[in-house]
Amino acid sequence: MLLFLLFFLLFLAADLYLFYGYKFVLKSKNNLLRLTSKITFWIVTPIFFTLIGLVRAGFFSELSPHSRNITITIFFIITLSKTFLLIFLLIDDIRRGIKWGFRSIKKVNIDSSAENNNSTSQNTISRSGFLLKSGLVVASLPIATTSYGILSGAHDYRVRKKTLFFPNLPSSFDGIKLAQLSDIHSGSFYNKTAVQGGIDMLLNEKPDIIFFTGDLVNNKADEMINWVDVFAKVKAPLGVYSTLGNHDYGDYVMWKSSSKKEKNLMDLKATHSAMEWNLLNNSHKKISVNNEEIAILGVENWSAKARFPKYGSLIKAYEGTEDIPFKVLLSHDPSHWEAEVISKFTDIDITLSGHTHGMQFGVEIGDFRWSPIQYMYDQWADLYKKGNQYLYVNRGFGFIGFPGRIGILPEITLLTLKKTT
Repeated sequence: MLLFLLFFLLFLAADLYLFYGYKFVLKSKNNLLRLTSKITFWIVTPIFFTLIGLVRAGFFSELSPHSRNITITIFFIITLSKTFLLIFLLIDDIRRGIKWGFRSIKKVNIDSSAENNNSTSQNTISRSGFLLKSGLVVASLPIATTSYGILSGAHDYRVRKKTLFFPNLPSSFDGIKLAQLSDIHSGSFYNKTAVQGGIDMLLNEKPDIIFFTGDLVNNKADEMINWVDVFAKVKAPLGVYSTLGNHDYGDYVMWKSSSKKEKNLMDLKATHSAMEWNLLNNSHKKISVNNEEIAILGVENWSAKARFPKYGSLIKAYEGTEDIPFKVLLSHDPSHWEAEVISKFTDIDITLSGHTHGMQFGVEIGDFRWSPIQYMYDQWADLYKKGNQYLYVNRGFGFIGFPGRIGILPEITLLTLKKTT
């Protein structure tokens, strides 16, 4: 409660500071602008912190994930805009303070209104006015970019294609097309038509086999109730294979009992089965074509990061595949690759992961990629190689938290495997 109160007072203090710095906006002759500004400054912060308090007290326990995401996003956008305003206002006040200091030291009497008189007589804007109005312009950028990310980026699916070459690939699998989905997070979806459009894009590529690398839901199995019919259409001639991600276990929910949590996980596994997806929990499946085989290994979530669980056992999944010439591993968290795969299982040819979402924010121009997530994960999007082993990190099909994407768009991966001589 003390931390809660401190944050609340900090936000109110920032609002008060901004109110006096930008009160010229609140005096605008534009009634809509004046009303919007007053709401932004004085209502949003108290309402949001009231909602947080009510949620912590047990109210709104049945509030949908989508409603929570929208609420948090609105608060985030407004807070980010206010932060930009605050920066420009501080710069102006620091400038004023330095100027006042020099005047005091030199004991020079300068007409305090000279700057403003100068600006009006010459039809130019004062430095203070320029800074404050520039702050308003910059503060509008988060609103514009996040709105675009929600309205367009959330479902702007991209098919990303790669061709990989392997000398040990059995001849019968030469040219096989592998498709990958990851991080569906069905509890965040709100546009069924758009999601179905993404699935149609996947199926139009006619992959031979499809993989899903975890996080089917945000927290609870019942998030899939309205989406089973959509994702049950995901089919491929050689099957669909899946594994679990950190969100699938219900670890981020305060369950009334351990039995309810266990039932939730069982229900989620049953959902994979109902969609005819082969869920590989620390196990493997051999696929045979013309008497030649490859192995698909799947592990439960295993992360090298302390805050994420280690449920997976690659030893169990690997056992029985020693003599299979080509192996594909499904492992949700890409940190597993460097921590265990390439150091202990050197004959796993390619690992498919997800988890990072590319943080749903970043820049991708040609081969240049940047996202804040790269300071937490060395491998966070696209293809990586060390020695003869590959890792592909899918950017995710869905989203969580922020209900959109900016720069890092939702992905359908298509890998074509070729045999080299």
